[in-house]
Amino acid sequence: MNDDAVAWPTRPQSDPAATSQDELTPRQIVAELDKYVVAQDEAKKAVAIALRNRWRRQQVTEELRDEIMPNNIIMIGPTGVGKTEIARRLARLAGAPFIKVEASKFTEVGYVGRDVESIVRDLVDISINMVRTEREDDVQELAEERVEERLLDILLPSGDAPPSQAPDFVVSALGEVVDRREPDTDSRDRDDEELKERRQRTREKLRALLRDGKLENKDVEIEVTQTSFPVVDFPGMEGMDYNVSEMLQDMLPKRSKRRTVTVSEARRVLLGDELDRLVDMDDVVNEALDRVEQMGIVFLDEVDKIAGERGPAGGPDVSRGGVQRDLLPIVEGSTVQTKYGMVRTDHILFIAAGAFHVAKPSDLIPELQGRFPIRVELKSLTEEDFVRILTEPKNALLTQYRALIQTEGARLEFTDTGVAEVARIAADVNQRMENIGARRLHTVLTTLLEDVMFDLPELGSGKIVVDDELVRQRLAKVVKDEDLRRYIL
Repeated sequence: MNDDAVAWPTRPQSDPAATSQDELTPRQIVAELDKYVVAQDEAKKAVAIALRNRWRRQQVTEELRDEIMPNNIIMIGPTGVGKTEIARRLARLAGAPFIKVEASKFTEVGYVGRDVESIVRDLVDISINMVRTEREDDVQELAEERVEERLLDILLPSGDAPPSQAPDFVVSALGEVVDRREPDTDSRDRDDEELKERRQRTREKLRALLRDGKLENKDVEIEVTQTSFPVVDFPGMEGMDYNVSEMLQDMLPKRSKRRTVTVSEARRVLLGDELDRLVDMDDVVNEALDRVEQMGIVFLDEVDKIAGERGPAGGPDVSRGGVQRDLLPIVEGSTVQTKYGMVRTDHILFIAAGAFHVAKPSDLIPELQGRFPIRVELKSLTEEDFVRILTEPKNALLTQYRALIQTEGARLEFTDTGVAEVARIAADVNQRMENIGARRLHTVLTTLLEDVMFDLPELGSGKIVVDDELVRQRLAKVVKDEDLRRYIL
């Protein structure tokens, strides 16, 4: 679909720079990426410039702003060297909607397979969930206060108010004091005030019990809205604005049902209900669509798998060249129809990635090549890089294992020689077998610590020290046996 042929409704524009961290300089962006990704300085530099250019684009005049296209990037490098992680961390840093898709999953329109426009529709769904979560966080405290009041109303309904101690008065079903004698206004007012004070004291006692968690298992009765029809997506209907189930749900009246649940479950249900009331979904959709258009990031993995091979007649292969032709309008800028409205893809940042062992970026159709002006090569990881990967990042594997083992009261400690031996074995296996990059560290550590993780509950508290001798001892059999190494590591 071409953006010249279709008009889209205007929406209030938000300032992406105000809702993200685009103010970061490229050097600061690289420094943030360094916390999670080891090496690959060229790729980090390229994505940092691309992200900063988004902020720069917002500062130019409006007339020129729409003319500035994003710097789409092709990352070239073997698996496991950090291509996906760089793009994912960049999106988190910018607070931008992000989606990772495998280009090889798509086929040309008219053949069985996914439609490439579903990329944008999925990105919109991700953006809406992201903005809705932010809005819910803003009103979370208010929603919890309202839920507490509703729970107190359920636990102490007006009809359950204790009757007045005076024999001449009773409490009606509505909680009103009824005089059995001729009414005495002053006396009745005093009893009304006494009843209100007593109810308020009881309510505050219940509030204290609620906050202390002493009523979590008490059964209460709440009213919930039933969903009459499950949401079902039918094959071949991805491009529709709605599906049949959603249409039926909108047409049919909502049905409510009373359920008996615990206070804990009631709090969860009522909190969702209050958040639905407090969050303006129209505002959420408007901002989400704007974020997709101005800040969205699409990571196209395995793009080398669709590099066009020429058939006998010289034409592109249907399953490869056809996908490229279908991707081209999305990458160069078009309008995609979603169930929330029209979305322009002109300023979405596309980051393509592939190993390109067999094919080359020049094997892509020329038009698609031209839409990815920046190409960076990611280097294969060395043994020294593996040592850094195990120890430096915030989410380093050794940090994760330490946290897991600490839950059982034990402590895990890797010596420098132990870390170096793990890195050496991972690099050696990568060299002698298929090179899967840093993912090899997962398999090596899993095999190394398998017995420790299994026996941990019985070991109790204490310190587990892993040095180079222990690593060699645990992995010697696997490393020496080539067939066993192929299956285990």
